[in-house]
Amino acid sequence: MRTRLLPLLIVLMAGVLLALGFPLAGSVAAREQQRVVVDRIDDTARFAALAQFVTAGPTAAATTAEDDERLSTLRAELRRYHDLYGIRAGVYYRNGRPMAQAPDDWRLPGDGDGAEAFDEALQGRRSHDPDQVWPWQRGRLTVASPVVRDGDVVAVVVTDSPTGQMRSRTLHGWLLIGAGEAAAMLLAVGAAFRLTGWVLRPVRILDTATHDIATGRMQSRVAAASGPPELRRLARSFNEMADNVEEVLEQQRAFVADASHQLRNPLSALLLRIELLALDLPEGHEEIASVRTEGKRLAQVLDDLLDLALAEHSTTDLGPTDIAELAADRVDAWLPVADREGVRLSYEGLAAVAGWADPVALSSALDAVVDNAVKFTPAGAEVVVSAQPDGDTVAIVVADGGPGLTEDELARIGDRFWRSGRHQNINGSGLGLSISRALLAAGGASIAYAPNEPCGLRVTITVPRTGPQ
Repeated sequence: MRTRLLPLLIVLMAGVLLALGFPLAGSVAAREQQRVVVDRIDDTARFAALAQFVTAGPTAAATTAEDDERLSTLRAELRRYHDLYGIRAGVYYRNGRPMAQAPDDWRLPGDGDGAEAFDEALQGRRSHDPDQVWPWQRGRLTVASPVVRDGDVVAVVVTDSPTGQMRSRTLHGWLLIGAGEAAAMLLAVGAAFRLTGWVLRPVRILDTATHDIATGRMQSRVAAASGPPELRRLARSFNEMADNVEEVLEQQRAFVADASHQLRNPLSALLLRIELLALDLPEGHEEIASVRTEGKRLAQVLDDLLDLALAEHSTTDLGPTDIAELAADRVDAWLPVADREGVRLSYEGLAAVAGWADPVALSSALDAVVDNAVKFTPAGAEVVVSAQPDGDTVAIVVADGGPGLTEDELARIGDRFWRSGRHQNINGSGLGLSISRALLAAGGASIAYAPNEPCGLRVTITVPRTGPQ
């Protein structure tokens, strides 16, 4: 879930930062250009103030010494301005002829932004703000202001500014914004990691506890002390549910154990009376033999029910165990039974493999599996038991050469009282594998079933190699 939630949060935060960054970058560029434009407006206003006192027209030279001095002053100011700032500037009469300009060879553009600004100034207003110049553009800024004398526009002051420094300042501002955005993004990613960890940690704990309960460890609970309030309430509700389920299962186990125990005594008395009645009947009486067989079968079912109840309620004594030695020992114990049935039973695998298990519970579970394999394997076939390490676990595999099970039957094997319809003629209560699963689950082990090639059933008991930390 974290791999899905974290990218979503990062994308959302990146979108928010970009939504803030782009307008801020545009604002920085607009601010730098506006500052340049305001400076040029001030400069053109100063030159216009000097130019309005020059009375010589566009077709006549200065007629007085005073006019000549004013024109010289204007030209000197323009040259000094150009030399100091590198900005081209000029004062032009209405017909476009220069009154004074710097540099001397600069002429008013016939079209483009310069001509448009000049035409606007002729109408008695300052030229409009030029289009935004971005750092990747090599444009120039043209600003024009009218020279007004006696209410009439007699000339126009035009400045043509390079934009290199302005674009450099804009780019520098953008770099600062980018650095700030990157730092904010890193901070946001760190916060997202902490947030998702804080939110999902109770979910992971809840998932682990659910898995533990599903595998038979009913004592698992969730600490409801961390995470959002909703998840804390969910954890408390989960603990209440687990308590109720455990209580119901405990009542069920107690009922099964008590019922099995209480029924065992009258059943024993009934079997004894049957034996006494058999003494008065001819030897080999079919009805008495059938009743005796069913009675023994009922006694076996009650014994298995009691074993199952005890297995589900038993405590385990877990510790380091030589799994290979235990498996080989159980094979030796079942060899007489296998020889009597004509089945070849053998152990293959390592001589020693360490695991973490309860030897008594694991031996009981393995006995049930081997008994089941020998029982359903025809004479002349073989049953092979092996123990091999598999990463953090040890796998005990019991592979038989019996008829095997279909996919539907594999899905139901291990259910209480379930037996394949094809094997109803073989003695059994249908509780042996259920008892094995209960014994293994108490020690953190598991059991799985799969087809064996070319025929038969393959049962795998998985035992952890190390205990819980």
